[in-house]
Amino acid sequence: MGRATLPNALRDWLKTALDDFPHPVKLTFWEGETLKLGEAGDSAVELHFHHPGVLRSLVLKRDPLVLSEAYFNGWFDFAGDIETIVNLGQHLGWTGLNRSQSIKTWLQSLKLPRLPLKTNPEQEHQGNVHSKQRDRAAIQHHYDVGDEFYQLWLDPWMVYSCAHFDHPYMNLDQAQEQKLDISCRKLKLQPGETLLDIGCGWGAMLRWAAKYYGVNGYGITLSEKQVQYNQQKIKQEGLADQLEVKLLDYRDLPQTPTFDKIVSIGMVEHVGLKQYPTYFQHAYQCLKPGGLFLNHGITATDEWNGSSVGERFIHRYIFPNGELVQLTPMLREAEKARWEVVDVDNWRPHYALTLRSWANNLAQKKAEAVKLIGEKLYHIWQLYLIGCAIGFEQNQMGIYQTLLRRKADEKWDLPLVRQGWLVNN
Repeated sequence: MGRATLPNALRDWLKTALDDFPHPVKLTFWEGETLKLGEAGDSAVELHFHHPGVLRSLVLKRDPLVLSEAYFNGWFDFAGDIETIVNLGQHLGWTGLNRSQSIKTWLQSLKLPRLPLKTNPEQEHQGNVHSKQRDRAAIQHHYDVGDEFYQLWLDPWMVYSCAHFDHPYMNLDQAQEQKLDISCRKLKLQPGETLLDIGCGWGAMLRWAAKYYGVNGYGITLSEKQVQYNQQKIKQEGLADQLEVKLLDYRDLPQTPTFDKIVSIGMVEHVGLKQYPTYFQHAYQCLKPGGLFLNHGITATDEWNGSSVGERFIHRYIFPNGELVQLTPMLREAEKARWEVVDVDNWRPHYALTLRSWANNLAQKKAEAVKLIGEKLYHIWQLYLIGCAIGFEQNQMGIYQTLLRRKADEKWDLPLVRQGWLVNN
């Protein structure tokens, strides 16, 4: 690597790029130089550049995601408040890293040593995006981190989706149980009905509906570990006569009316806009006349194209091939597939509270989490959870529960007023 030192132009560029960041930042560099920016006192954030190639790539690529790649390879490190670090990444993304001091900064960056060639942490999955093979690989990459890891910070029911809070101080366990019950009430579940759960996760919705509403449930997931978990839980709780969970793609569902009600929670954001017609058509085909479909999923506030720092961070390190779509195109595709939109319910503030609860839970179990997945991946997950919470708080993302019924069911046999959906049967 030689004795590369920090060029003056790059030092000036960093000062300018971080000049209006509202928190103090301490930068340390490979040759020992320290640069403190912001108010005097303890630094809210510390950034450690262990290799000059990190700064070279940051300037030339103008992409804050360079830092996360370097972090995994040991060329860069950080310390301090996670939320401030997320805000710093947003700050760099918003400025576009284009506030350099002319061409001189770029030329001096070229003179710094390159980073060594190492394996990129991005998962390379086979097949076309949103093909059955690619979707299954993406799901398993995310969920097969291990049930033990998720159990550290989820609620006892293992609900990995937005909770519903009566007030900001409601605890997560209560809010998740309330979410499960609200979903059941919206579906007007009756004893003996058959409920399909598309993307059932660890089976909380199925088990809640079976225990408290007397339904027979059928869940599908693309995670082998979730299938095993569900089968064990169903057996332990004596629900084998009511529930079944299979490793199955939604495109392989029955094409004849089979189920009385359908629910899909936190799955549609992994379908992809081009697959929406197939998704909504397959759900329509397997629902019996008079049935209901509750579709619960994250949406984009503005159109996403996969280029933002947040999108690429999630795709690379957390959940490959996810795709957020605005609500209007989603509803349009549902209507094209002959669904009538009955009710649309915005849960955006609830997901921000949920994510912060998860992040707090994970922070409290840091030692156990690090033993399971390592310190670097632990920090990546904290960046993910806090970053998403901020995204919902700043209205960069939305989440909606949409209740649908078949257009062919002309007779309206549902409540006349919205409050009627939440009345216990």
